[in-house]
Amino acid sequence: MDSQQRSLCFISLAFLFITCSSAEFLIQQVTQGRGTENNSSSSLDANLGVTRVLRDERPSSKIVTIAGYSVIKGRGEPYESSVFEAAGYKWRLVLYVVGNANDGGAGYISLYVRIEETESLPFGWELNNVDLKLFVHNPKLNKYLTVTDGALKRFNGVKKELGFGQLIALSTFENTNEGYIVQDTCSFGAEILIVKPAEVQEKVTFISNPPDNVFTWKILRFSNLEDKFYYSADFLVGDRYWRLGFNPKGDGGGRPHALPIFLFAQGFGPNAVATNTWGAVNLRLKNQRSTNHRQIYSAAWYPIRSGYGVGVNNIILLADLNDASKGYLVNDAIIFEAEMVKVSVTNIVSV
Repeated sequence: MDSQQRSLCFISLAFLFITCSSAEFLIQQVTQGRGTENNSSSSLDANLGVTRVLRDERPSSKIVTIAGYSVIKGRGEPYESSVFEAAGYKWRLVLYVVGNANDGGAGYISLYVRIEETESLPFGWELNNVDLKLFVHNPKLNKYLTVTDGALKRFNGVKKELGFGQLIALSTFENTNEGYIVQDTCSFGAEILIVKPAEVQEKVTFISNPPDNVFTWKILRFSNLEDKFYYSADFLVGDRYWRLGFNPKGDGGGRPHALPIFLFAQGFGPNAVATNTWGAVNLRLKNQRSTNHRQIYSAAWYPIRSGYGVGVNNIILLADLNDASKGYLVNDAIIFEAEMVKVSVTNIVSV
């Protein structure tokens, strides 16, 4: 065989080797991918959003303690717990101490829950909105490592087993300094809750210029009023009763030189939903001889409790009020007016 033939033979063998290796690699990838796809557990991609936090409270659904971890260390077959009940259904905890290779778990502890006794469920059954958390106990810290991805799970006839292929790295779990294995003992747990989506919602609507939104209050014999707060009758606008209030001798920083005026939120109307209420109002001291009214705008969230007032300490100086030529005090009477320009109304409605 000459050199040219030897070269051609070598190239052919090399090509055959590469082709076979590529085919083997391709078969492995397809097999692994198919295993992950068919596995009803959370895939590696789904685990990218997994969070791990420590908490004090024990898991509420199931705890499995392995007293003698060294006996099963390195074993590939899963441990399946006894049946337990949570959220009205029967389950088992499924533990892989060397990780579930079909779920990206090589080098990790893998842990799942599997729904059991499904033969008693209706045909085509599906269990939605399952909040699943899995746990690893850390006796050294006396806490539980809580693992979740925040997504609500869906179990059905095809997906009976869900969990995390990469619950915790074996390098961390088996490191004695980390505290997960103490005296050859370790514990795992699960918490299974079913989230019932809300069927109703609280809807807050802001109504501009609601019906019957102007209230007028005439105060007679003003010069005889005492140094105390006086209040109007209650008036209903939106879902809430309101009232006006003032002290003729002044209040706060305006005392004793200015006249205050406040809007107070009171109780709620019939069948109203009691919540904080938005009230936007034009408060006026009416000029009884012209349209030159004194006016301020006020807007605030009023709390649920009655008697909370918002307003000003100085809608007018008392000197201007007592000046007869100004037109605000006429025949010893003044007139306040409240124009409710916007209020909130709260209703409970379907989602």
